[in-house]
Parts: sequence; C-alpha cells; structure tokens
Amino acid sequence: MVSMLYSYCRCLIPLSLGITLSSWSAAGLANSEPRPLVDDSPGISITQAETEALEATPTIIEDVPAPEAGAPGLEPGEEAVPLDADGAATSFSTAQTGSLIPQSDRPTEQGFETPPDYLTPNSNPLLVPTQPEEVEILGTQPLSLETAIELAYRNSEELRVAQLRLERNQAGLRVQQATRLPTVDLGANLQTANQSSSGGTFDSTSTTAGSTLRTDYDLGLSGERSARIRAAERQVRVSELQVEQTREDLRLNTTTDYYAVQEAIEQIRINQAFLEAAERNLRDTQLREEVGVGTRFDVLQAEVQVANARQTLTQATSQRQISQRQLARRLNIQPSIDLTTLAVNIAGAWPLSLEESIVLAFQNRSELEQFLVEREFNDAQRQASLSAVRPNLGLFAQYGVQSLLSSSSGASSSIDDGFSLGAQFNWRLFDGGAARASADQSEIDIETDESEFESARNDIRVQVEEAYYTLVSNQSNIDTASVAVNQAEEALELANLRFNAGVGTQLEVINAIRDLTEAQGNLVTAVLEYNRALARLERAVSNLDTPTDDTSETVDTPETVEE
Repeated sequence: MVSMLYSYCRCLIPLSLGITLSSWSAAGLANSEPRPLVDDSPGISITQAETEALEATPTIIEDVPAPEAGAPGLEPGEEAVPLDADGAATSFSTAQTGSLIPQSDRPTEQGFETPPDYLTPNSNPLLVPTQPEEVEILGTQPLSLETAIELAYRNSEELRVAQLRLERNQAGLRVQQATRLPTVDLGANLQTANQSSSGGTFDSTSTTAGSTLRTDYDLGLSGERSARIRAAERQVRVSELQVEQTREDLRLNTTTDYYAVQEAIEQIRINQAFLEAAERNLRDTQLREEVGVGTRFDVLQAEVQVANARQTLTQATSQRQISQRQLARRLNIQPSIDLTTLAVNIAGAWPLSLEESIVLAFQNRSELEQFLVEREFNDAQRQASLSAVRPNLGLFAQYGVQSLLSSSSGASSSIDDGFSLGAQFNWRLFDGGAARASADQSEIDIETDESEFESARNDIRVQVEEAYYTLVSNQSNIDTASVAVNQAEEALELANLRFNAGVGTQLEVINAIRDLTEAQGNLVTAVLEYNRALARLERAVSNLDTPTDDTSETVDTPETVEE
C-alpha cells in the first residue's frame, strides 16, 4: 500500500480534556497524553498500576493464595481459579489446559512472547468436548487491548483460512509458471505378436520391447500461456489483499469486543455503587420511620429503588458474562478460560482532517485495489478465451528404442533405435463462437468490477465520514459528561444536606442518586464510544500502526456514591 510521508503537527480536533494532537509520520499515529476525565479525582496510569501489581504478585500460581471474595483485582461476579486445600491448582485444571491457569488479579500489559497453553487453541481442530467438566470456566485472564489483538492474530480461524487460501493460490501460480518449461515423457511397451499364413503352413510368434523418450515445448504463439500465468498472479494478489482485509476486520472486531467487556464491567461497578447507595438510603429511611420522622411512602419509594437497582445490576452482570465469552470466542482460546480487560482509558487522538482522512483511505484501502486486480484477472481470462481460436506452434523431439526379444521363426535378436525432431502447428478456424462468447463474459465481469469499485469508493467515504463525525461528537460528550458527574455529585451532597435539615424530601435524594448514576454511565459511554469511533476510523483508513501510549491515564470511575 501507499506509504504516507506526512510530517506535521496539527491541533485538528482539540479536546478540553487535555488531548493534544501530535505529529503524523510513516510510523503511524502518535497517541496523545490525556488527563483524567475527572480532574479532581486521583488517577493512575495503566503502566504504573500494572507494574505495582506485577511486583506484588508472584508469577507462579502456587505462590498466589486464593483471593477472598471481593478481593482487589476481581471484577464483580468473577471468581479466582479453583485451588485445593494446599493452595495449589487442582489437577483437573492443569490436565485440561496443559498449563497453570492465571488468577484474575494479575493484569498483563506487556503481552506474551510465547502465549501460554491456556491462551492458544487446541492443537486438534476437530476435538469436540463431551463432558461438562471440559467446558467449565476455571480461571480469568486480564488482557490489554494490544495483547488481545496479538492473540487474535495468532489464533483466528478466519485469518488462518485466508492464509491457507493464499498458499493454495500460490501453488496454482507455480502450476501455470511450470508451462514455461518443456515437458519430458518416458514411455515403454512390451508386445507379443502371432503371424500365420492363409494355408496354415507358416506360423510364427515374436516378442518385442520398446521405449520412447519425448520432449514437447509450446512456443506460446497463441498467448494462452502468458494469459493464464497473468491470471494466476492476479489471483494470488487478490488472496494477499483478502488476508490484509481479514486482519484489519479482525483487529476492529477484537477492539469492539474488548470495549464491550469494558463497558459491561463499568456498568457493573456503577450499578453496584448505585445499589449500595440505595440500600443505605433504605436503611436510613426505615430508621426515620421507626423514630417517627419518616413516612411509609418514603420507605416504599426507597424499596422500589433498591429493587430496580438490583435488577439492573443483575442484567449488567449477565451482559458482562456474554461479552467475556464473545471476546474469548473471538480470540479462540481454551473453553475453560474467561477474559477480562484493563481499566477504561481514552485510546488517543486522530491527527488528520476529514478531507485528508478520506484521501488517505482511498490510497490505503485494499478493497479498492482488490477490484482493480480482479479487473486485470478478468482481462487475462478474456485473453485466454480468445487464444482458443488463435494459431499455436509447438516443437517436439523424440528418441525411440525397439528390441526383438524372441521369435519362433528363428530370427536373431536385434535392437533398433531412431531419433526425430519436428514442429506442430494448430489453428482452430471455427469453434461455433464459443471463444468469443467466453470473452464476452469476461468483458462483462470487467464492467462489474468497475461498478463495484465505484460503489466501494463511495462506501469508504461514508465510513470515514461517519466515524469522523462520531469521534468529534463524542469528544464533546466526554467534556459534557465530565462536568455532569461533578454537578451530580454536588447535587447529591446538597440533597442529603437538605433532607437531613428537614427542608428537602426523600424524592430529591432518590433523584439525585439516579442522576449521578446516569452521569457516570454517560461518561463511560462517551469514552468508549469515542474509542469505538477511533477504531472504526482507523479501519476505514487502514494500514495504520498505532503505537501504545504508556502515559495515558485511566478514567476514574467512583466505586461508591457518597451520601
């Protein structure tokens, strides 16, 4: 693809969050260094958090005690790998996965030089589990987005199939290239013949053996050989472009699944905090009723709020489980392993304008080149069809040996040999119009490729524009949601003060808690939608290497709602 040599510094999409757009070069996009979304909340970088966790956590599972329920690092609803009484992994988990299964409080940011067995597909692709124990979830592995993409490239069946098809077409190209060389054939025969006279007075039997060595070479006068070689080369190029498309789509799909897990986990945290706040509010309301300063109506409202919060939390937990299994399926890992993600953070910034992005997409997208290559393939097929009614010339050389082995007539054994050279000329003068009709089919295929190229070009522009506009809008949403979280926290504090002072109502407190939960959810949604739009924009342009920005800050999501 076209390598881009842009080198400039732009502030194309300024963010009040502190995202600055850096220079664009042939190496890819340079990520920005965003500040935490909530400025007054303490933030910590992913690299720092993982370094501390890795220093404090041993790398051997036998040395890691089984985490208690609610231990740090475990997501809501997750369980650590089953351990026996001695603190070692159970024999079943080791036997099933082939290696020790990780604890879910051990983040992995650096990736794997060689992925462990439990993060690689089974060596037997035809294996089907037959026992419930074989598909039981035994452990949870946290992964960074970059590590997840790397595992997807390693494990994806779809990418493997595309690569196998490429290898098959490369073998087909070698078949056509072999026609440039002469062929050599060796033949042998053994024959027994009986001859008799009409009067029956003479009868003889003889046995002869012979062999022939022949070589033929087509001069390619008709153009069929060169046309078929060119068609095979174009077919190989189409397969290469298909592999590239599969990799780009796999990257986008893995990123989308990863963000879906992040969103589900953040929704659990937010709804868990909402439930805890609602339960505290219910207890306070019940106490007020008992001392005679509250009403039964306030208690009922608080109970309804707790029930709704508990139901929302249950749905969020179910969505997290579904998202985790989808990510595990995308990465094609062992069925006994679940996956979780690292903290939510802003993925980076886009350094190009909309117009530059569209032009770059036209230059980089393999789909457009694929239609052009298919057009050349169909043109080669047309030439091959027309070669059937064109003259063709070939050369041959032959050497033969024949020997008389035995004869009843008393003839002596003899060996005869001979050598011949020649040329063969062929020209089909009439084929009923079959060659012309086949060429017409190829010409129609060429017109179809041109129309599909035009359609794909327009679709690519729409994809770039849609992702770009979504990216810009979610930048604004992040700013708005960050302010809304701060305002909702202040409103909840004031609602509690008013209620405790007797000038506010219980409904105001309930609404303030609900508003804070909604604002926190909007903030997480805005960040993840921004990241998704950035991933779609990178896919729409394609062939971009985005370096990892280790300085990016995590989004601070409050664990609890203070009253």
